[in-house]
Amino acid sequence: MWELYAMWTWVPAFIGASALAWSADSGTEITASTIGLISFGTIAAGGLGCVWGGLAADRMGRSKLVNLSMWISGCCCIAIGFCFGESLWLLVPIAWVWGFFVVADSAQFSAMVTEFAPDHAVGTALTLQTSVGFLLTMLTIQLVPALVSAWGWPLAFPILALGPACGIAAIRRL
Repeated sequence: MWELYAMWTWVPAFIGASALAWSADSGTEITASTIGLISFGTIAAGGLGCVWGGLAADRMGRSKLVNLSMWISGCCCIAIGFCFGESLWLLVPIAWVWGFFVVADSAQFSAMVTEFAPDHAVGTALTLQTSVGFLLTMLTIQLVPALVSAWGWPLAFPILALGPACGIAAIRRL
């Protein structure tokens, strides 16, 4: 969850700032409704990602699906900064892919806890996982605007790739 809620919180602002920067450079007018539609599509893609994640996890295994999703999400954390102020034809696909994969693994984490935790500790393990996950999101939601102030939008999201990197290292053993 390191990158998930920070992405959901800040990607609309990023898309808006990026679209306005591109609009100013290219002379192309971007409307608020276009920015809203792109932002909505980015977050809504996660619904499809969840469905795909459940189906793919049954075929390929939960740990492989989780690692693949985190790897793609981490790559998008890094790549999207390079799209700032660039054409929407470049920005939108990366944003929508990120929206799809950032959440595709979410349900699989809980399912993995129920499969790997001892039967007597499943409830505690799920509670701990959820609590720590939301604690991490509080940090990253606050971190992104500080990074934007310090370094600008292009360098604000790559730090979020640390979450998937750590997750992949932890899940790899499974």
